[in-house]
Amino acid sequence: MRRTIAARCATAVAAGALALAVTACDAPASPGGEEDGGDGGGGGTQASDLRVGLAYDIGGRGDKSFNDSAYRGLQRVDEELGVAEVNDLEPSQDEPDSAKVDRLRLMADQDFDVVIGVGFAYAEPMREVAPDYPDVHFAIIDEEIDDLDNVTSLVFAENEASFLAGVAAAHTTEEDHVGFVGGVETPLIQKFEAGFAAGVEHVDDGIEIERQYLSQPPDMGGFQDPAAGKSAARSQYDAGADVIYHAAGASGNGVLEAATEEEKYFIGVDSDQYENAGDEQKPWVVTSAMKSIDTAVFDFVSAVAEGEVESGVQRFDLSDGGVDYSDSNEELISPIREEMDEAKQQIIDGEIEVPTSP
Repeated sequence: MRRTIAARCATAVAAGALALAVTACDAPASPGGEEDGGDGGGGGTQASDLRVGLAYDIGGRGDKSFNDSAYRGLQRVDEELGVAEVNDLEPSQDEPDSAKVDRLRLMADQDFDVVIGVGFAYAEPMREVAPDYPDVHFAIIDEEIDDLDNVTSLVFAENEASFLAGVAAAHTTEEDHVGFVGGVETPLIQKFEAGFAAGVEHVDDGIEIERQYLSQPPDMGGFQDPAAGKSAARSQYDAGADVIYHAAGASGNGVLEAATEEEKYFIGVDSDQYENAGDEQKPWVVTSAMKSIDTAVFDFVSAVAEGEVESGVQRFDLSDGGVDYSDSNEELISPIREEMDEAKQQIIDGEIEVPTSP
């Protein structure tokens, strides 16, 4: 594991500027959506010269969800593009926005050509930092910034994938009772809730839906509290729900634990959580509402290398494969695949308009 900026980070920490956990991926020995906005900064840079930095959202790598999907994209960059260097930086718990500013600025100061912020919490920090580094290509995931020439926003139709999660829940429940656990009640996570509820109601508007958020802004702890996720899930299962969909980041690991212990069903988010589940957990994972964050990260860096990157907003939805449902659990998906694909096509064709707020 190379740590080419770790020593410099340690100096910053010693000076009290910021507290970072830094990891790095080895670069290989040899090189291996719809868009709105303007030109993001001129010609390309040879991939072998690019230095790429990625700053995680709350919960960090290992959440088996949102951040891990971004990391998979970074791994692809490292393995397939033959860039000079990749580094990923972890957040600290309950950190202020100033730490995110420092993290972005640190990478830009260390001459990283590409700096990616994972999550809407980087919006204001990126607005502060990006104008000071016009030659750096910044990207932010899950927040729209359309007025900075060197910032590209990678946003997803979470509500569409969540609609399919709702369809799956409605066809799986035996009690006509399902649940939703959200990490933090922000407009973004409300998109997940809205899509899920609409999908359930599309199948049967008589199905009861439990809804609970683990924290309220500005407390972002709901995304990194598996114990709270487990407690919320237990409460919903006890209330009669037999399928729960979560949009709670690392807290969703607790939801899956509760599902396994209660022998009830679970629907994951962002990544294919069936693939990340333990053997005893897999039978209870119906599907996951997936966002191709990994592909968006890889494509963004590729565009920088090819000189084709554009600033503004890039949108990913069902029509371009930017969001979808996972079908890894063939035993549970096979009986409802036809209904899932029919709903998916209706959304793509515009026959179903999925709400973005509850």
